[in-house]
Amino acid sequence: MPHDNVTRLIQPGTFDDQLTQVLRNGAKALLAKAVEAEVADFLAKHAECKTEDGRQRVVRHGHLPEREVMTGIGPVAVRQPRIRDREAAASDPGRIRFSPSILPPYMRRSKSIETLLPVLYLKGISTGDFSEALAALLGKDAAGLSALAIGRLKDGWLDEHARWQKRDLSARRYVYVWADGIHLEARLEDEKQCILVLIGATPEGRKELVGFTDGARESAHDWRELLLDLKRRGLDAQPKLVIADGALGFWKAAGEVWPTAAEQRCWVHKTANILNKLPKSQQPKAKRALHEIWMAETKAAAETAFDAFIESYQLKYEKAADCLAKDRDALLAFYDFPAEHWKHLCTTNPIESTFATVRHRTIRAKGCLSNKTALAMVFKLVEGAQKSWRRLDGHTQLPKLIMGVKFADGLEVTAKAIRQPDTAAA
Repeated sequence: MPHDNVTRLIQPGTFDDQLTQVLRNGAKALLAKAVEAEVADFLAKHAECKTEDGRQRVVRHGHLPEREVMTGIGPVAVRQPRIRDREAAASDPGRIRFSPSILPPYMRRSKSIETLLPVLYLKGISTGDFSEALAALLGKDAAGLSALAIGRLKDGWLDEHARWQKRDLSARRYVYVWADGIHLEARLEDEKQCILVLIGATPEGRKELVGFTDGARESAHDWRELLLDLKRRGLDAQPKLVIADGALGFWKAAGEVWPTAAEQRCWVHKTANILNKLPKSQQPKAKRALHEIWMAETKAAAETAFDAFIESYQLKYEKAADCLAKDRDALLAFYDFPAEHWKHLCTTNPIESTFATVRHRTIRAKGCLSNKTALAMVFKLVEGAQKSWRRLDGHTQLPKLIMGVKFADGLEVTAKAIRQPDTAAA
């Protein structure tokens, strides 16, 4: 439904009822208690600090003026307690300072609202319509969200994204890198209606957005530009394994820029491609047979299941069998890495799940966003999502990969295991 119809159907004040007011009052009381508890903990931590004349050094000192924080249920008023260090002046660098985590200084809107704004922007809400749309959701008292305020926020996001694109990468290293091309509902201004995304796993097992830009999903040139830009900014260490869909132009670019990285095709994409080449009556059975391959406990068992699938379908469904056979090595590459990582390495899910809320394949529409603006909006969404990304299981194995330790069937290959074939031959 077009956004102008939505704003006509949901008028400001629609949710300004008694229940909402009760929720706001409850939130205000709960927030006040949480802030007071944080202050009490801070004072208790510094209870032993005394002034020269024996008095308590760190004490309460009234409250800051009341301010409103915009939340998902509308504005919530709060007063932040002041903390005073009796022994130091305000300009003294050694002064004991209270830095609240629940209610940071100058905070005017909650993180949920910060996330909502770029979503609405990408959905097509214009700057001038934000106040009306947000008033319908947050109440008629939703201050600080005027067209001018939204414009300033957007400019800030553009600046943040520009700084992120130029950040120094010389101290970064990524053991694994996932790549995918994401189509968005956001209307870009030219033919490049795709976001090229790279997510990497650090040696500590944490996933990070490494790079993304607009481009053509199948274009090796656009992927090469992205990879070379990362290299120019200091990302010299090649990943040990890259994971992507087989249809991307990414593979040609990665082979040139990261020639030593192993390649892993995404099993979710490959399964979908194979099933599309089979009649619906054959798809459930074929899907189970494909699962037996990448769910096998050893590479040898996977190879056996691989050959069995090709033998079963080659005669009658040659295209499906060939689709699987052509990527044999790349589909089974994960067996040469720690078993704890297999579930992370078989698919491009780290990217797919992150972009689930904005990944839509749609036609061009009126009111196109500039590529620069759309990328900045997506950047803000990913930046927020990144905070909740799970750490890789078995992250302690990652430093071993960097040091060159080999794995077979998910297990570390020890020196003894390497010598065994020579002993048997002797």
